Amino acid sequence: MLAVARHADQTAFAALFAHFAPRLKAFLMKSGATAAQAEDCAQDVMATVWRKAGQFDPERASVATWIFTIARNRRIDLLRRDRRPEPEDLPWGPEPEPDQADALALQQDSQRLGEALAQLPEEQRALIERAYFGDLSHSEIAAATGLPLGTIKSRIRLALEKLRQKLT
Repeated sequence: MLAVARHADQTAFAALFAHFAPRLKAFLMKSGATAAQAEDCAQDVMATVWRKAGQFDPERASVATWIFTIARNRRIDLLRRDRRPEPEDLPWGPEPEPDQADALALQQDSQRLGEALAQLPEEQRALIERAYFGDLSHSEIAAATGLPLGTIKSRIRLALEKLRQKLT
């Protein structure tokens, strides 16, 4: 890896490719990719390894860890892209009026949620409101409140569990 990083050594890269490409393909197939998707992704990962070899730091991770982290992140990116709807799949025009029974059920559910939220301790309720109604990430909430990220996550997790118990 260091020969690739320092000297763009093609022979060293060929050896890396021969060693890691089949393992990457197997790893990706185990995570749910088809053989063709895994092959494409593995090749893309190895191309990234070639381009970004200079960013590899043996002090921070082994070669295998670095390459498999790239593969894992690339697989996540592909899954997110596949879930995103194409513009032609999105509905156009006004949405149909909801059924009266559905509207009433939604109103009742909203009322129950509001009552359950009101019963939460203030520090948990405020974080739930920022996360879900304010559309803030946990990191953004931590920055705004000055609380540690772990505290934010713990309080939100506890609050969600209490809400689940009250709403089921």
